[in-house]
Amino acid sequence: MKNENTILYHFVAFLTIATWGTTFVWTKLLINNGLSPVNIFTIRFLMAYVLLLVFSLIRVRNHKFLWFANGWKEELKMMGLGITAGSMYFLSENAALQYTAATNASLIVCSCPLFTMLLFAAVYKSERFNKMQIIGSILAFAGMAIVVLNGRFVLKLDPKGDSLAFVACLSWAVYSLLMKPMTGRYPTLFLTRKVFFYGLITALPYYFIEPGLPPAEVLMRPQVIANLLFLGCVASMVCYLTWNWCMAKLGAMTATNWVYFNPIATIIVAWLVLREQITGYFIVGSALILAGMYLSDKRNKETEKSKA
Repeated sequence: MKNENTILYHFVAFLTIATWGTTFVWTKLLINNGLSPVNIFTIRFLMAYVLLLVFSLIRVRNHKFLWFANGWKEELKMMGLGITAGSMYFLSENAALQYTAATNASLIVCSCPLFTMLLFAAVYKSERFNKMQIIGSILAFAGMAIVVLNGRFVLKLDPKGDSLAFVACLSWAVYSLLMKPMTGRYPTLFLTRKVFFYGLITALPYYFIEPGLPPAEVLMRPQVIANLLFLGCVASMVCYLTWNWCMAKLGAMTATNWVYFNPIATIIVAWLVLREQITGYFIVGSALILAGMYLSDKRNKETEKSKA
């Protein structure tokens, strides 16, 4: 039964990352319709927060509704979750794409499992990595690089853009680190709601830099409505819930390794929707990613058994 549950957790993590891997298509379509990256982020997070808030209020009924964490220090940690998984991550990633190539940004942002592993090893003695995990991580990273580069091994460095992409990478790694102790103290629904709330609040100052909202005529377009509904309801509300749930069940390290699968999902969707060709590099890279994830997860299971 435990093994079946673990397979379920991995499958849900896979579906979550696969969904996130498709968001670039829908985001690009919204940008083409005149919405800015900060507009898209604000609308999708606001939509997700309102839906989760309503669902939470209905769910608790006669029970006491939890608005705040236990103490101001815990609430500050909730703000940290909202910043690292919300405003800082999305705004730095979107800003990076304005200065550096998409290939550079993808390589840097999708390397966050490596930095997550280093952060966990520095903070938690029990999370110190071993040879099997190192080999698995290197294989997965190499596979991700092969998939992203797709045979074009020419990278043009841009200090500003690449630095912003690195900020996004570290932001998600810190989010995983902050979430680890929180999953044992608070329900997934509450944690996810807090991520959306503080992500929204901390993104608002950005409007002083890039003011303006899209006109109502643009927001009423069927294509815009459909894409925003997908990004807000599915890619934000549902996926953040399932991702935080997977981190609670699998552990932040194991779940974060699925980020390596992101470019695979993106290319598969591009093949299905945009009819882009799948090359041999994609197949080799995907095989390396899966092999690396298998080795890392196998070692994590062995560590858990030794502790039991």
